[in-house]
Amino acid sequence: MQYKDYYKILGVDKNATQEEIKRAYRKLAKKYHPDSNPGNKEAEEKFKEINEAYEVLGDEEKRKKYDQFGSMYFQNGMNFDPSWFGNFEFKKSHNGFSDFFNMFFGDYGINLDDLFGGKFRGFNTGFSGTHAMRGEDVEAELYITPEEGLEGVEKTFTVRTGHGAKTLSVKIPKGIPEGGKIKLAGQGKPGIGGGPNGDLYLVVKFREGKYKLEGNNLIKKAEIYPWTAALGGEIKIEAPDGIIQVKIPPGIQTDQKIRIPKQGYGRTKETRGDLYILIKIVNPKYLTTEQRRLYEKLKATETI
Repeated sequence: MQYKDYYKILGVDKNATQEEIKRAYRKLAKKYHPDSNPGNKEAEEKFKEINEAYEVLGDEEKRKKYDQFGSMYFQNGMNFDPSWFGNFEFKKSHNGFSDFFNMFFGDYGINLDDLFGGKFRGFNTGFSGTHAMRGEDVEAELYITPEEGLEGVEKTFTVRTGHGAKTLSVKIPKGIPEGGKIKLAGQGKPGIGGGPNGDLYLVVKFREGKYKLEGNNLIKKAEIYPWTAALGGEIKIEAPDGIIQVKIPPGIQTDQKIRIPKQGYGRTKETRGDLYILIKIVNPKYLTTEQRRLYEKLKATETI
């Protein structure tokens, strides 16, 4: 019967700590899990081998017994033959592990305590075959507009998994900040060996809508004609709390801002930022005869 080097299978040193063994197992189990390698028989066998190795090395008592036998194996430099220790009637194992494992830790009936103590009697561990491990948490970005964040809307989105795509919906909390996370329990990667699924965390990102978000302040563009910019006046603006009248000071320039306090982004009125009206001076696409005449008069007064 071929000796199995469980340390080599997990890629750890024989003096590795239990925590190092656990980390190595988790890394390999994720890499070779059937969900990550659909239809890959080689990965499936590797996954079984990794679980078998961890079932022994992850248990301090089993590891101690395995190390005892491993020492004997390396000293003799040959594979183990169970007939050295008597005649045994083997039973079919249902734990999915190799004959090597089952010889000492499964259903076949050699107890290592008896083996090294010079006695023999059968025993059964009752092990189910796989270590349960919680699935990995997943993060995904969810883009919303500032007005959606202010309102607290419900968003529907699609995520792709190893088994295809699924559609989920989530309620956006009012005033959620940039980078805020929304947890969807059990929607992460599937667990291993019957373990629970991980969670899905949606990281909120903002795209420009009616407003652009800068910190807790909202930026809204407003186009005005040159005569309003030069002489001043009033314009109507759609703000988060409704339509407002905004005074334009005379001589305002493109890219200057007008501040409207407490009309910005936030969870409550007290924590909201400000609304800034970003001025853009534009010319009318089509001039009336009178406008053209006046523009020509203005041009004639140029001193620059």
